[in-house]
Amino acid sequence: MQALGRQILVEFYDCDRDVLNDESLIREILLEGVRRSRATVISDTFHTFSPHGVSGGIVIAESHVTIHTWPEHGYAAIDIFSCGETIDPWVIQNYLERHFRSKKVSSMELKRGLFPERVAHKPLALEEMAA
Repeated sequence: MQALGRQILVEFYDCDRDVLNDESLIREILLEGVRRSRATVISDTFHTFSPHGVSGGIVIAESHVTIHTWPEHGYAAIDIFSCGETIDPWVIQNYLERHFRSKKVSSMELKRGLFPERVAHKPLALEEMAA
């Protein structure tokens, strides 16, 4: 089976609680992890909740990376979705693990958009397909 993309679901436990509640630091860490994976950053948005916690996302040409933190539990949930073979999503996971100072990590990889035949990551335009 050929997959259009893969999604890595990551859970970080026993993280540095101060890091998990610092929106600007989380943004900086995620952007650097994404850059190190060779992904192409399109845009990003982050938000701090009251009394604590941060959610954010980075849109990349290859798909997206999102986060939500629970500093009060030392926990962060990350979604790394990438299409094509140009980036290494595990680079992102490893970079975040170090910078969140996580003592325990759980992750799983899902294949998305499964097809029995080989499919191109960037298919032909609809007009080209109709011709």
